[in-house]
Amino acid sequence: MSAASKDTGEAKKGFASIVERIKADPKIPLMIAAAAAVSIIVALLLWLRSPDYRVLLSNLSAKDGGDIVGQLTQMNVPYQIADNGSAILVPADKVHELRLKLAQSGLPKGGNTGFELLDKEQFGISQFSEQINYQRALEGELSRTIESLSPVQSARVHLAIPKPTLFVREQKLPTASVTVGLLPGRMLDEGQISAIVHMVSSSVTGLTSSNVIIVDQAGRLLTNNDNSQQSANSAQIKMTKEMESHLKQRIEDILSPLVGRANIHAQVTAQMDFSKVEQTSEEYKPNQTPDSAAIRSRQNSQSMQNNNVGTGGVPGALSNQPVSAPSAPIETNKDNKDGAQTANNRNSVSNSQSDETTNYEVDRKISHTQRQIGVVDRLSVAVIVNYHSQDGENGPEMKPLPPEMLQQIEALTREAMGFSTARGDSLNITNSLFTNEAPVEEAPSLLESPQFIAQLLDYGKILLIAIIAWFMWRFGIKPQWVKYRKAQQAQAEAEVFVATQLKTPLVVDEAIDEEMDEQTRRRLTRQRVSAEIQSQRIREMAEKDPQIVAMVIRQWLGKSQWV
Repeated sequence: MSAASKDTGEAKKGFASIVERIKADPKIPLMIAAAAAVSIIVALLLWLRSPDYRVLLSNLSAKDGGDIVGQLTQMNVPYQIADNGSAILVPADKVHELRLKLAQSGLPKGGNTGFELLDKEQFGISQFSEQINYQRALEGELSRTIESLSPVQSARVHLAIPKPTLFVREQKLPTASVTVGLLPGRMLDEGQISAIVHMVSSSVTGLTSSNVIIVDQAGRLLTNNDNSQQSANSAQIKMTKEMESHLKQRIEDILSPLVGRANIHAQVTAQMDFSKVEQTSEEYKPNQTPDSAAIRSRQNSQSMQNNNVGTGGVPGALSNQPVSAPSAPIETNKDNKDGAQTANNRNSVSNSQSDETTNYEVDRKISHTQRQIGVVDRLSVAVIVNYHSQDGENGPEMKPLPPEMLQQIEALTREAMGFSTARGDSLNITNSLFTNEAPVEEAPSLLESPQFIAQLLDYGKILLIAIIAWFMWRFGIKPQWVKYRKAQQAQAEAEVFVATQLKTPLVVDEAIDEEMDEQTRRRLTRQRVSAEIQSQRIREMAEKDPQIVAMVIRQWLGKSQWV
């Protein structure tokens, strides 16, 4: 225990002696302060001139990261690795150039092997291995294509392609499953999901959209069996929102010049009919009069028959009798008004017949109606208008709008929305005081500009270096320099004083020296040795504490001047 304490005491004494030696020599603190200042300034300059590293590529696999690092090493490009090796940083001024060079070299490959796998096939490979390699290459190409979508960070595709068979009943359809890793805060919308499904199904022969499923990194199923119905519903909702936004914008645009954009708010609710209706009708009208009816066809038919009756016949009493008169004679001879039989009439009989048939066109109307999809069935509009400002006794006051102005606003709103009583549209306009006005978005100031902030940081680095250099000079180098100069001055004054004191006894005339006796010489020798010893002590004292020596010498010189 005593030996340890002894060693500790010796160490303290050694450290104290080193400190005393440093204090005794003013050059050492000055050199230490100067070296520290130079080191700090050089470090700050290197920090100022150090390149700004930016992300070259991120989310890299271990294989791609190793290949890219090797490529950067060959090009003598400095780089840094971040995010546990999944990101590589390079100087900001070389980011775009290096991306193009790496893309030219085929990096990064993305961890998925595509059709380049087929380039490495060996001679004599089996058909099974060839089929497996083709399936792997197809899966890799599909994964790369899906990863090119903006919300997708990574993707894997698994294809189940059955072997072809000669029997139709035993033929199985191929299936596919896709796993996507999405970026934080990003989601796939219905259109993107449908696009992935159709892309995968179109890339494999015999694969239908219903046999493709998509799952995200959380295990959520993104596809369902009723994609068409869901897509149709999404389109209907989108169309309804677009109609409502369009009408709202029209109402606010037409009322803004009257009350201001910030003093009006409108909401529109549209009920739309998306049913698909096709109707075909055939209509017949009553027959028209013959004069106005359209004749389709007309047919005339005439026939005439003449019979001559003479004296001939079968001999006997019957043929000798006269012909009896007809029961319904048609008399066309005006001279024979009484209808008596003449000689010609008794000898000939004529019959004539005339027929006329007219067919008219039937008045028929055939109409085919196809109703437009997305027809507005009903509109409900609500408009709220803020009070307007008027000068009052205590300054500007908010007061309701006059009824005339409200009627004008209602009329303009009806025209803007296309108000229809037949549809059952409703309109409600309310004049009320707004609690909080909508904040007006101001343009970003110069201080918020990213370019200005970056430039300010660059200037800040230079200013920081200047401030640190000034503090080092003011509180580090300058005190040591002043102390060193004072020590030199004190040492010079001490040497001058010693030389002055030694000048009288040392300079002796040779003639007088010869006449001195032995006792006088011994006394002078002792004085000379004593003066040298005192001079050496004064030098040592000046080296240890030059300030005290300088102060003493100044006091001596002051006394000698007054004397």
